[in-house]
Amino acid sequence: MSKLSDELRERIEQDIATGVLGPGTHLDEAELAERFDVSRTPIREAISMLAGEGLVEIRPRRGAVVVQITPQRLFEMFEVMAELEAMCARLAARRINDKELIQLQAAHDACRKAAASADTDAYFYANENFHRLIYTCSRNTFLTEEAAALQRKLRPYRRLQLRVKNRLQKSFDEHQSVLDALAAHEEQKAATLLRNHVLVQGERFADLLASLAQMETQ
Repeated sequence: MSKLSDELRERIEQDIATGVLGPGTHLDEAELAERFDVSRTPIREAISMLAGEGLVEIRPRRGAVVVQITPQRLFEMFEVMAELEAMCARLAARRINDKELIQLQAAHDACRKAAASADTDAYFYANENFHRLIYTCSRNTFLTEEAAALQRKLRPYRRLQLRVKNRLQKSFDEHQSVLDALAAHEEQKAATLLRNHVLVQGERFADLLASLAQMETQ
C-alpha cells in the first residue's frame, strides 16, 4: 500500500469516527476520488485497509459500506474493550515511569482544557491520546496492538458517548482517578477504575443508543 492510500485511510477513518460518514453509508470510490483530488486506485486501497480494520464491509452489488453494529454486538465490543484497557492499566501501574507520568499528565491537562470549553471534538482527540498512552505504558506490544485495533473500531461510538450531557466532565473526573492510581502504582485500583470508565451499560448504554439513533436520522 502507498503512503497516499494510508493517508486517505486515515482521513476517511476520521470521517467515520466523527459521524461525517455514518453507519450504513455507501463509500462511492468516484465521489471520494473527486473529493480528495486523487485517482480511484489509492481510494480503493484505503477502503480495503478500512475493511481489514472492520470499519467498512464490502457487500455484493453495493460495494463498500460503513459498518453498522447491532446493539448486542456493540455491548460485547465495549465489554471486551473494558477488559483490555483494565489489563493495560494494571500493567501500566506496575511499569510506568516518571517521564511517562508527565506525558500522561499533559494529556490529562488537554482533556481538562477541552472539557472546560465544552469542545467535544477536542476532548475526543485528547481522550484518545490519554488512553493510548496507558496502552503504551503497559509495555506489552501485543496487548497495545489489540487494544488499539478494537479502539479504532469503536471510535465512532466512543465519540457519540461524549455528546451525552455532562459526560465530558464526568469522563475527565474518571481520568483523574485513573491517573492518581497509576501514579501511586496501585495496580488493581487502576484496572478497576479504567474498566468502569470504559464499560458501557445501563443508562450509559441507553444514552449511547439514543445518540446513535439520532445520528442515523440526520
